[in-house]
Amino acid sequence: MPAFTSPRALAAVALAAALAGPLAVQAQPVHHYAHRAAVAPETVEQRIARLHASLMITPDEETAWSGVADVIRANDAAMRKMVAVRNAEPASDINAIDDLQNYERFNRAHLDGLKDLIVSFQTLYSAMPVAQQHVADHVLIRFRRKGLPTNS
Repeated sequence: MPAFTSPRALAAVALAAALAGPLAVQAQPVHHYAHRAAVAPETVEQRIARLHASLMITPDEETAWSGVADVIRANDAAMRKMVAVRNAEPASDINAIDDLQNYERFNRAHLDGLKDLIVSFQTLYSAMPVAQQHVADHVLIRFRRKGLPTNS
């Protein structure tokens, strides 16, 4: 099985998509946590820079990395645009069906972005030496699991 189709690699790509998720949605305050100290949300460029460093991208990998970074930026821009459109609608004009359809549109956009990210990340991942692929697996899978509840 090629390295870029292994379950760990695909999980890593899925996490990369999570990294490219809707920053604008994450940046919206949650009122019941308003008493907590405000922390500035990570920008897409900060996220890209952090991922670049964590994956230890080499100069030889910069071209493939640029493709990944461009997809992350495009996904972020698409989500920000959708959030702006959604936020422009008066809440009083939205019913339950509209809300479910909005939810479907956001999920479809996220899935489309994930598909694009998988393609670009596969190119990068397959160009990495095995040791660096293991770093990518560790970085991305650890990040994904950080937000999941434990079974304990």
